[in-house]
Amino acid sequence: MPAAHLVRQEAAMSSTHPDSSTLERLLSAAVAAPSMHNTQPWRFRLGAEPAVVEIHATVERGLPQEDPHGRALHIAAGAALFNLRVAVTHLGWKPVTRLLPDPRAPGLLASVRITRRASPRGLHAAELYEAIWRRHSSRFPFTDEVVPGRVLNDLVEAAQIEGARLAVTAPGEAGRLLRVTAEAEHRNHSDPYRSAESRRWTSRDEASDTGIPSAAIGPQDAFERLPMRDFSAERSMERLPARPFERNPTLAFLATGHDRRSDWLRAGQSLQHVLLVATAHGLRTSLLHQALEWPDLRDELRSPTAPFDHVQMLIRLGYGPEGPVTPRCSPFSFLGVDGTAPPEVPTSSP
Repeated sequence: MPAAHLVRQEAAMSSTHPDSSTLERLLSAAVAAPSMHNTQPWRFRLGAEPAVVEIHATVERGLPQEDPHGRALHIAAGAALFNLRVAVTHLGWKPVTRLLPDPRAPGLLASVRITRRASPRGLHAAELYEAIWRRHSSRFPFTDEVVPGRVLNDLVEAAQIEGARLAVTAPGEAGRLLRVTAEAEHRNHSDPYRSAESRRWTSRDEASDTGIPSAAIGPQDAFERLPMRDFSAERSMERLPARPFERNPTLAFLATGHDRRSDWLRAGQSLQHVLLVATAHGLRTSLLHQALEWPDLRDELRSPTAPFDHVQMLIRLGYGPEGPVTPRCSPFSFLGVDGTAPPEVPTSSP
């Protein structure tokens, strides 16, 4: 970020607005959000007023094969937006959020106005802010320990607060969802373009700030009950270790009543709220997204009791090892000021 821009920005921010150091903490929290294949498909821009942070889509970091309509991209941006809201509240400010604030700018997904000093009681800011830095997807086996009902109730409430519905599945229903996910995983393996796109975001050197490092991919289920995503599209046991996963996985699906861009952004906020509450309770989580990448299989994920809902994410919950940290780009590498775009980070070819 150019020094001249920072000077002008700090001059514009009086004691009633965050300074550049605070802004860096806010953006660091935002970019800690999960994104499909860890593409980090967002950019941030300071609005014309110094206390407005805009979140823009970065199409160049999209996944045209696996996410052709940008649904997963919007969910990732919604998750980053929720982290930003939590961080603003934790640091004593009040966030005022707008989704899709300018119809003339479809790439502008959300804006957050940082207003007057406020009490950091909203959003349980202290607990959730601390959980931002501890939340990692864990693609490793969980134990068979049962998640208490009171914890699951807290997760359901977290989703409701953000405008989505979280439903924890019964064992029989979980089996159905896993069969649909296994079919999606099989299709992904059979599609050379999707396989290449997936490998593109895992075939990274150790210094890369994006993608899924090999240490975070995790093993496959030795008994093939849980269809964990095979990012390398290889089934060789010599390449991918196999270990027994939990016998009765706890699954929950996140759904919305509509399926518009604004619903995807709300789903992302709901997802991140659920993940942070789960982390605060000591739970591990991973996302089973494969079936959501195929329209017919996504429809099959719907609950028989809510046939008109639109499933936005399938979440695996449990107790087990903490997942490895996935890399993040520097927050200021995503930032543009005074109407300028942030620098693009080139992606590698398949």
